Amino acid sequence: MTAFAEYTGFSMNTEVTWKIYNGYTQNMEESTKAELARLENMLSRFVPDSEITQINQSAGKESVAISDETFEILSAAVRLSVLSQGAFDITIGPLIDLWDYKHATQPPEGTKIRQTLDLVNFRDLLLDEDKCTAKLRKAGQSIDLGGIGKGYASDRCLELFARGVIESAFVNIGGNVSVLGSKPDGTAWRVGIRHPRQNGNLIGAVEASGESVVTSGDYERFFIDLEGRCWHHILNPISGYPADSGLISATVIAADALMADALSTAIFIAGMERGLGLLHQFPQTEAVLIDQKQQVFITQGLKDRYQSADRILVSAIL
Repeated sequence: MTAFAEYTGFSMNTEVTWKIYNGYTQNMEESTKAELARLENMLSRFVPDSEITQINQSAGKESVAISDETFEILSAAVRLSVLSQGAFDITIGPLIDLWDYKHATQPPEGTKIRQTLDLVNFRDLLLDEDKCTAKLRKAGQSIDLGGIGKGYASDRCLELFARGVIESAFVNIGGNVSVLGSKPDGTAWRVGIRHPRQNGNLIGAVEASGESVVTSGDYERFFIDLEGRCWHHILNPISGYPADSGLISATVIAADALMADALSTAIFIAGMERGLGLLHQFPQTEAVLIDQKQQVFITQGLKDRYQSADRILVSAIL
């Protein structure tokens, strides 16, 4: 299966790969790179003039006028925060900064975590639909779109491809895989799911057509403290500590990459029971969940679409 065009680069603070198998237009590479750069400049809190940076810098002060696009993303994030009862929360920026995974060798002091939690509350993000503005209620609060931004970028890439009359393609943004249509031979794409405890191996693969497959896992980024304890980067916005829900990997398969991205994070934090309750509110959305015993659970809709790796059995169909 030879691609008409392919690209590998770095954007949205992660590696980006895409391949197009038919309908390639000459300027697609430049158009896609430009779109990813536009989104990063709009949504990253680390870009000085981004809309998110402007909201964060104005926290506790005034409202900020934002684009319809940013308003749509923030509104979707708040809806999921409500549905997940706070398991997903984009105001987690101060907590991420406190843990500082790039440099940390020890977890923060409990007192500092409790103090920082006072700044994490999605209800403090005030959105005015009529004026298209956003405001954070308290000084020191900040939005971080790390749990939803890559998904939105995937959606926009596929939208660009579709506008170019491309019928078969995929994009991988930091492990968030979205596929357009089916493979050139008409069969479904097969997207591998990484084994959370065996580096370089898969635990299985799922068939997908016109869908996104997004995984949140405790193996993606972490540090090991002086006592040998591992602290992963997916923080629970309610406890202030890395999520300890009984899951070590949560994969969501959905038509909407933004929602798949956010849901995988929320389910990982919420755990099996609450996570499935959340998932059931999104029809035609499926999941592969792996618990601390490395048992694999799949939802009913994947019964004929999921293939296990060698010697790895599905423990239950949910």
